[in-house]
Formats: sequence, C-alpha cells, structure tokens
Amino acid sequence: MSSKSFSRYTGWLLRIGLSVILLYAAISSFHSPQDWVGYLPHVLTRHVDATILLHIFSVYELALAAWLLSGVWVRLAALLCAATLAGIVLSNLSLFAITFRDIAIMFAALALASMDE
Repeated sequence: MSSKSFSRYTGWLLRIGLSVILLYAAISSFHSPQDWVGYLPHVLTRHVDATILLHIFSVYELALAAWLLSGVWVRLAALLCAATLAGIVLSNLSLFAITFRDIAIMFAALALASMDE
C-alpha cells in the first residue's frame, strides 16, 4: 500500500485523536473534579465556583469532541481546539512540566485545520 492511500485517513485519525483527549478530560473531570480544578485560571475561580466552572468547561469539551467527530466544519472546530489548548497552556505556565504535552496536541489540531477539506 502506498503512502498516498494512507493519507486519506490522516484527517480522520487526527479528529479521533483530538476527540479522545477532549472526551477523557471531560469525563474524568466529572468523575474526579478534585484532580482538575487546579488547572482552572485563578482569575475565573475567584468569581465563579471552581466546580461549576469545571462542569461548564467539561460540557464545552464534550461538545467540541462531538463537533470534531461529526466532520462538519472541521477547520473551524480544529482551530477552536487549538485555541483552547493554547489557553490551557498559557493559563497554567507554572504547571508547564505537565501542560507542555498540550503544545503537541495543539499542533495536531493546527495540522488538522491546515488540511484540505
């Protein structure tokens, strides 16, 4: 099989990979919110209860995962995913030893956004 025949799966594989990350984070934060509230920006948790904010963000992650899996307006969904990951990294610079992985995931989202639809 040539590499060209595999290339038709690239977008699909990226969409699944990004969706799995979002689904895991959302489901895990509903199941064990104490493991996730520390990643929320303190500027927001001073004004909104951290658990409520986490649940709102988890629903957003579930919706974004579903959007990516739907295959509709993939470029826009991928750009929103990349922006979300950039926001996570930038709002948690003190936790960079953990969040640095999100940079690779962000670039996967940008790669998906750059593909021809």
